[in-house]
Amino acid sequence: MNGFQRLSFLLLLAACALAGCQTVNTTQSGIVGVDRKQSFVVSSEAMTRSANQAYAQVLQAAQKKGQLNADPAQTERVRRIANRLIPATAAFRTDATAWKWEVNVISDPDVNAWCMPGGKIAVYSGLITSLRPTDDELAAVMGHEMAHVLREHSREQASQQAVQGLGVQIGAALLGVGELGQQLTQTLLDVTFNLPHSRNDETEADRIGVELAARAGYDPRAAVRLWEKMAKIGGSRPPKWLATHPDPADRTRDLQVYSERVLPLYLRR
Repeated sequence: MNGFQRLSFLLLLAACALAGCQTVNTTQSGIVGVDRKQSFVVSSEAMTRSANQAYAQVLQAAQKKGQLNADPAQTERVRRIANRLIPATAAFRTDATAWKWEVNVISDPDVNAWCMPGGKIAVYSGLITSLRPTDDELAAVMGHEMAHVLREHSREQASQQAVQGLGVQIGAALLGVGELGQQLTQTLLDVTFNLPHSRNDETEADRIGVELAARAGYDPRAAVRLWEKMAKIGGSRPPKWLATHPDPADRTRDLQVYSERVLPLYLRR
């Protein structure tokens, strides 16, 4: 394929991607009122396929190093909290409770946790040992990460990359698998580990996260304490996880407002 043919092919892919662009509400607004419409080029099915592949790669690597669920007590605790949070996702999208959720703990000193599309969760032991979170605080972390997936923020980022031409062939994952599907898997890994969410995404995840926690019977006010702890442990250099999160003072105020808004859900349980 010469240069002109390749350019024509890429332009055709971009046109196909743009033609398939969807603007939708991924979630119900909930009590917290998150109702921003989102535009997608990459399909949710493609993201879920790639998430399954990426998650399997991460778990396989951790297993080889003896880092997968090495502490049964930690694993049981994290899964118990997840099992209370998952039913609460129905308040935002009715399909989420039927996802093939997986929850694992990776022995790693990083203060980190994440959730991939389709409900693939990992919590790092460093988060537990460094922060020593209460169950309410750990539910705040996990609810926040689950909220990113409910809102399909990773799919949104992948779609933006496709449209901007930073990986236009990703859009062709809509048309098949193989090499292009592998590119989408790599993009998903990059989004999870290297490309931080926007501040707007983080605010949405904060707000939905406190509602998930409250609906699951966890005190939503614990989110304020948790993020204050998180901001302090790194001193002048907080964890990479917080690099693009909202300003700590602004975030605290926002969490206080929204945790109080959903507090009745917790108190009436």
